[in-house]
Amino acid sequence: MPGQTNPDQQVGILRETVVALVRRDGPDLSARQLGVFLTVYLTDGPHTVRGLAAELNVSKPAITRALDRLGELDLARRKVDPMDRRSVIVQRTLKGTGFLRDLRGIMGEAELQAASMVAETPPAEARRAG
Repeated sequence: MPGQTNPDQQVGILRETVVALVRRDGPDLSARQLGVFLTVYLTDGPHTVRGLAAELNVSKPAITRALDRLGELDLARRKVDPMDRRSVIVQRTLKGTGFLRDLRGIMGEAELQAASMVAETPPAEARRAG
């Protein structure tokens, strides 16, 4: 049930999502790259390297490396800010939007699978007694 997941279910959803991403024929992102990607796609922009670094509490070079990889995969692109040519804006791409849509589907399937796995697991007291 969405919104009513316990910590075991949440970890199960994360595991199933990561396993599905690793198994599929598509971009293989590090945790940092995925964090940058999701921040760009799920929070209001415009996004800059400085802003992403501050929001994620990592260095600007770390954000730059993550954006290099996202750019190679066409999941995000950088563009010079026309209002301030010293600044770079991170933009979403069509391929990135498709990746996010796929990720949502994978997570939905993972949520169903994790919920069924937790439902089949006996309570902790029964496991200890057995």
